[in-house]
Amino acid sequence: MKNVQISHELFMTLIKYFFFERENLFSEIQRELEQKLDTLVARELYTKYKTAPTEEEKEKARQEYLNKKGIYSSFRW
Repeated sequence: MKNVQISHELFMTLIKYFFFERENLFSEIQRELEQKLDTLVARELYTKYKTAPTEEEKEKARQEYLNKKGIYSSFRW
């Protein structure tokens, strides 16, 4: 099982939300967690691209990574 690190700020916000019942922090927590998830997905795609056994799989993973990052097709090599 992998570990995931979060920022100190997000950790403190989670504590405030759950222990002090500060419901107004929900949207901030949601935004931070979505950003973290996007980062994790991008990293996974990059790792898949770098470790792919065949050139076809490598190119497919590279295209997925570039799509996720929002790089336009005209800027790609």
